Amino acid sequence: MHMKMTLALAQTTAVLGGVSQNLEKHLSLITQAKRDSADLVIFPELSLTGYALQDLVPTVAHRPTADDPVFKPLLEASKDIDILVGFAEEDIRSRFFISAAYLSRGETVHVHRKVYLPTYGLFDEGRFFAWGDQIRAFDTRFGRAGVLICEDFWHSSPPHLLWLDGADLFLFTSSSPGRGLTSEPALGSSIWVDRVLQAYSALFTSFVAHTNRVGFEDGLNFWGGASVYDPNGIEIGRGPYHEEALTLVELDLNQLHRTRARLPLLRDERTGLTIREMQRILSSKDGINGR
Repeated sequence: MHMKMTLALAQTTAVLGGVSQNLEKHLSLITQAKRDSADLVIFPELSLTGYALQDLVPTVAHRPTADDPVFKPLLEASKDIDILVGFAEEDIRSRFFISAAYLSRGETVHVHRKVYLPTYGLFDEGRFFAWGDQIRAFDTRFGRAGVLICEDFWHSSPPHLLWLDGADLFLFTSSSPGRGLTSEPALGSSIWVDRVLQAYSALFTSFVAHTNRVGFEDGLNFWGGASVYDPNGIEIGRGPYHEEALTLVELDLNQLHRTRARLPLLRDERTGLTIREMQRILSSKDGINGR
């Protein structure tokens, strides 16, 4: 496993439904990231399509395979740099998902399908997309990683499951619109996200990297503000607000050892207790929804 790696956080805007234009931007930024000696470039949620797709979903959906016209050049580019890209995915039975694909050495290593689809406030994802039903960590040349998409990491269980499944590097992507004015440069929604990311990095003594999109779309304003936290819960990288940027952050993976030797939260985690209590809660008539 590499002891150091450089992330390139690509907070981008997107042409709604303009997959070819968005792909061109991706390839340009991937080239720039390679030139800057990055090991992994991370794009936001639905970076290839734009966010507010609604009825456009079936016309912009793709499959992360070598014979797909959109993924063919991305897989070729991944021979020199790992890539995490957001897209609308169509499966073999024509169900559609909000997905993120991790590409490396010319292959699709992992695909995460968004598990939590918000249908409250200004969100209506559940009308147009199917729910993902797996949360899995996966192996990379930098160690074991896990991917979550926006609403997924607003719930505590998905990061916890990734941690138990061996993830030391959490890769979070989002198309998070700005909400809530404050006296600070950051919006209320961005402050909340940063608190959550910092909490996960400290609780799970792991690296947490987050890339959010920017720009305006269908009345929504996306705020950017990419960030990375180390296993001590310390911010080690930050992208600007409200503008496109490629932010480079170096990770010293030895920090995992140093932090966990001092704070053995992973060693002392009682997963058997968690399973027993979850089974009790699910079997209770007053328990949580088991969906």
